[in-house]
Amino acid sequence: MVNLLHIETATITCSAAISKDDKIVAYRESHVDKSHASLLTVFIEDLFAETGLDPVNLDAISVSMGPGSYTGLRIGVSTAKGLAYGLKIPLIAVSTLEAMAWGFIRSLHIQNIESNKHILVCPMIDARRMEVYTSLFDTRLKIVEGVSAKIITEDSFREYLEKGQIYFFGTGAPKCIEAINHKNAVFIDEFHNSARFQGQLAYKSFIEKKFENLAYFEPYYLKDFVATIPRNKVLGSS
Repeated sequence: MVNLLHIETATITCSAAISKDDKIVAYRESHVDKSHASLLTVFIEDLFAETGLDPVNLDAISVSMGPGSYTGLRIGVSTAKGLAYGLKIPLIAVSTLEAMAWGFIRSLHIQNIESNKHILVCPMIDARRMEVYTSLFDTRLKIVEGVSAKIITEDSFREYLEKGQIYFFGTGAPKCIEAINHKNAVFIDEFHNSARFQGQLAYKSFIEKKFENLAYFEPYYLKDFVATIPRNKVLGSS
């Protein structure tokens, strides 16, 4: 039995889960923005208590590698690396967008989605203004269009939309509804990212021994961090 701890902090969701082989047995998650620092370690402790699993019996830790929130990714990755180093176990990196796509495809949102070769799925993570971090997958999780920071316009994904439906979901999808006005564009509400979606992907990486170098691994930010000044700190503001 392979015991894995999964950590997800790339979006507003803070989530942790434990799996045995490729089956999730327990999870915790919050969709309150900026809760990662205060909740992540609490969630992990709760999971060990619920499952009765001693941390020394973990075989590896998986973490959402990005793209996504700069601060969220740093919290998740630093926690995962610290635990992996202390427990002397491997670290597994899971693409955030791939995990979102996997979770969506296997969710109850669409019945028999895997039998329709004309459907594509498009996870979106909110970036700045009309920009999103995104990628495009078919229903067998094959990459159709790679990871990018994309500014959404009325022409975005048009060549694919002319051929069939695309399901858009994630924190970046709501702001794209008006821009992507096409009969084959389907926008899904109430989809939340989760550490649960890493289960099978991380287990596959474990079996194939696809591990990260603890000393050098960094999150996949995709774009450089840009600090912003709170409005109440701007010169001349009241």
